Amino acid sequence: MDFDLSEEQRLLKESLERLTAERYAFEQRRTYGRSREGWSRELWAQYAELGLLGLPFAERYGGSSGGPVETMIAMEAFGRALALEPYLATVVLGGGFLRHAGSAEQCAALIPKIAGGSLTAAFAHTERHSRYDLADIETRAVRDGSGWVLDGEKGIVLHGDSADQLIVTARTAGGRRDRDGIGVFIVDGASEGVSRRGYPTQDGLRAAEISFAQVRVGPEGVLGEPEAALPLVERVVDEAIAALCAEAVGAMAAMHELTVEYLKTRRQFGREIGSFQILQHRAVDMLIALEQARSMAMFATMMAAEENAAERRNALSAAKVQIGRSGKFVGQQAVQLHGGIGMTMEYKLGHYFKRVTMIDTIFGDADHHLRELARRGVSGAPG
Repeated sequence: MDFDLSEEQRLLKESLERLTAERYAFEQRRTYGRSREGWSRELWAQYAELGLLGLPFAERYGGSSGGPVETMIAMEAFGRALALEPYLATVVLGGGFLRHAGSAEQCAALIPKIAGGSLTAAFAHTERHSRYDLADIETRAVRDGSGWVLDGEKGIVLHGDSADQLIVTARTAGGRRDRDGIGVFIVDGASEGVSRRGYPTQDGLRAAEISFAQVRVGPEGVLGEPEAALPLVERVVDEAIAALCAEAVGAMAAMHELTVEYLKTRRQFGREIGSFQILQHRAVDMLIALEQARSMAMFATMMAAEENAAERRNALSAAKVQIGRSGKFVGQQAVQLHGGIGMTMEYKLGHYFKRVTMIDTIFGDADHHLRELARRGVSGAPG
């Protein structure tokens, strides 16, 4: 199998690396984070100009018909930069629902705005009791003529405080954990009955607690089958996991590079500490963990478009296990080899570790996915 990037993919990688190098120095990131929305609208517009916001969408909607590899390239670059913008929430998650279940009218109305940078989205799914179970939903959607009325609460909605459109899961039938009876709805963030409370997360991004009180959604706001949308949710989440794996690899690579550079310059006992063999060995162990994560992120990217849902879920779970374990190891080693400076807010290493730790928990941590692989009886699961 050929793992080399095409000419177009190399150009995408190089242009992203240039942009993040110029616009995402650590102090610039801190400035972006202090804005009201917690990210840079100006930079978001530049993403649109470069075509990044239209990467996975069809050309007829203003996209470039890219695939999982293009998303991987973008997310790894954002991981290196510690980017704050809602690319995962808007393009990968929100865009994923539109690509897989949006009608021609929905796609024509929303995708060009996403690609052009004028519309952001957020996936409102998690509830207080649901943890990592995608089917554990209590938010209700009740038919009202040709439309629906939504009631319920969602938590930890990534970039939900500033999103223009909310992609909301709600139960249309059945009990709390039933796989059937789940629908997906597009809700305008400014709709009557929508209440949002935003807050910063530990990794410097933004999230929100959102409540829906008698929120009305017309038939044009329904994505897919309103009583059988869980497979759609699982597919989009699997694609998001692959994207998160790539982002984590970018962050881990940056942590490893920072650590090696520190070992070369920090002097103790009259010499650079990188000259001590034991520390060299630990830097190599970090590199091994990073390359294991990179291999699994590439595997996740290849399997993200797999039509067989069972095979796709198993592959993405295996990737999530390795990413979680590698991220924890690389982060711990990087902090310890840096000493006290690795824990300070003024130095970017700790911020990388925070982001990798948060990535581990999104859509299921390593332990959860390992249990899922065991429950499904997958042989050869990471031990």
